[in-house]
Amino acid sequence: MSTIRLAVRENKLNNPARVTVQMYEDYLEVLGRGWVCEQDGVVIAFSYAAKADASIWALFVHPDKEGLGAGGPLLQLAVDWLFSLGHAQVTLGTEANTRADRFYQAKGWTRGEMKDAVEVFYTLQRPHCA
Repeated sequence: MSTIRLAVRENKLNNPARVTVQMYEDYLEVLGRGWVCEQDGVVIAFSYAAKADASIWALFVHPDKEGLGAGGPLLQLAVDWLFSLGHAQVTLGTEANTRADRFYQAKGWTRGEMKDAVEVFYTLQRPHCA
């Protein structure tokens, strides 16, 4: 996952040391849950959901594998899991004016205010079924 995270062309980490291997491990089961998408036995994308604040901690696709449809199902797995825990809303942040920004808008997420000059926040409400 770290290899994919460091390979992205957008939403790059200013300080790659900020996200540690321990963090990836903690979000797998302790702080949340994670999922991967594989192609021919190689991980090409991953997502992580943080249970404490009902957020998408990470959703990244290797740049060489973008456009294959891995992101949508990984996002849905994370969202469904968070809603199954009872959360009424899921949040995430991403770099503004990127493919990810357009991706979340296209998936029906509500675009919020900018946190700073770079990051924008999104929310998704749990559907209410009658």
